[in-house]
Amino acid sequence: MKTALDVLMTRLRMKQLQLLIALDDHKSLHKASTAMSMTQSAASKALAELEAMLEASLFERTKTGLVPNPFGHCVIRYARLLASELGSLCQEVADIRSGTGGRLAVGAIMGAIPEVVVPILNELQESSPGLSIEIVEDTSARMLALLDDGRLDLVIGRSAVSQDPSKYRYQSLGDEPVSVVVGFDHAPLPKRELSFADLGGHRWVTYPSTMPMQALLQREMELAGAAMPISAISTASTFITVALLQCSIDLVSLLPTAVASLFTRHRMLRILPVQFKSKSPTFGIVTRKLGVLSPPALQFIDRLKRAGR
Repeated sequence: MKTALDVLMTRLRMKQLQLLIALDDHKSLHKASTAMSMTQSAASKALAELEAMLEASLFERTKTGLVPNPFGHCVIRYARLLASELGSLCQEVADIRSGTGGRLAVGAIMGAIPEVVVPILNELQESSPGLSIEIVEDTSARMLALLDDGRLDLVIGRSAVSQDPSKYRYQSLGDEPVSVVVGFDHAPLPKRELSFADLGGHRWVTYPSTMPMQALLQREMELAGAAMPISAISTASTFITVALLQCSIDLVSLLPTAVASLFTRHRMLRILPVQFKSKSPTFGIVTRKLGVLSPPALQFIDRLKRAGR
């Protein structure tokens, strides 16, 4: 008796998976079939065949159009991943044929970029001048979604923020030290050593509640017996945080120490003498358990380990 995997391996066609993606994008069988250059009846037949193979309905008809049900969301996620992997396959074959050296897409939290990611990427480009490299800086949660879709080869960040961390391989790299920072022209503060209680009344640039640095700020304010700062400015962007601090004489924020030090050297920020009482967030290398790493990704991870990070 054939298993579900046997059926999919012998009968599943890429066109059916492309149709699923188009249906998810357009929410209409008519629009999806047009985008796929198929007749609507052919698209309907292809969807019915796929649902029969999986023995499950994948979409619900609503007033707003076709909406994926839980089965549909699951299959569409893997359809996008397979399409992305096939795209990467074609690109790598073309790169090998032209001798340009392949492609590497790395996602990284901001604190890992100056001292972890940049030196390794510089080494890789020296050894493989034709290697095409893409770097994405964002929150771990957003980058894990890109990793799931196959748009990133690996993430330097945190897998624990996922609703299902078990689907990733995680190799710890260490802590991400954090500093309290102000703009270079910030008004002088009276004390040589400051506490979070001293800064509770200041205006702060804070972070979304899902980011570890926001949780760190909340813990430090609680330990200092101070209320969380009332702030109307919240951002996940390093650039926006630095730009706001640099243009203000009274704003305060947290930044990874590696990033803060970089801007301090260029006289854009100042690091305040504030001692933290709680542990810094940790980060590491995150990859998909079910994915196969490309040679450039394996080289990146190997160099990272050899560098003792």
